[in-house]
Amino acid sequence: MNFYILTLFPDMITQALNTSIIGRAKEKGILKITAVNIRDYTKDKHQKTDDYPYGGGAGMVMQAQPIYDAYQAVRAKMKKKPRTIYLTPQGPAFTQNMAKELAGEEDLVFLCGHYEGVDERVLEEIVTDSVSIGDYVLTGGELPAMVMIDAVSRMVPGVLANEDSAAWESFEGNLLEYPQYSRPYEWNGKKVPDVLLSGDHFKIEQWRREQSILRTKQYRPDLLKKADLTIREKAVYHVYDERN
Repeated sequence: MNFYILTLFPDMITQALNTSIIGRAKEKGILKITAVNIRDYTKDKHQKTDDYPYGGGAGMVMQAQPIYDAYQAVRAKMKKKPRTIYLTPQGPAFTQNMAKELAGEEDLVFLCGHYEGVDERVLEEIVTDSVSIGDYVLTGGELPAMVMIDAVSRMVPGVLANEDSAAWESFEGNLLEYPQYSRPYEWNGKKVPDVLLSGDHFKIEQWRREQSILRTKQYRPDLLKKADLTIREKAVYHVYDERN
């Protein structure tokens, strides 16, 4: 899978995504991550990529031309127009289901805005998806892009050493992940639940399912109303299904 990040700060991207699971996947050739410096495509001799907004107002706006030319350089490497994501608080919230969907793409392009925003005309030309990672404002789109790339990459076959990991993570089926334990059996007066030492895989899965539901009900009740629960589970845990 190929990720292309249009950015004013390519070093920020490459340094962060060359480590851990993502770094290993890159070394294996499973992922390709290319940070494209928008400044390389400006026609201004001082590599200027922003200007004052028409109509006045505070701050500067990223210009259309260098972004568009950077995008076109990336587009030329592909057979079809790629999904191009603009990181903005104005977009819908990024979710695990969205990560799964995007993992099915061969190429993804991310546009990282800065200053007071990006010239609307280039957004209309190249952007297919506007996405937000939360209801707050950041300095630029680099951190949101890296968050999305990390989440999407985990859904790509071969990236995780244990392919089962992705199937049991938080937000699968709109449930939070169950509690996890490791050695020693007793630490600081707290013991591992006996069911996890029973060797009875059916009981262990039942316990994990129950804990996921209880944890979601405690911390994210909003998710529980959308979770994939059986009729019995809805009754046991008193969940009202707003879809019915």
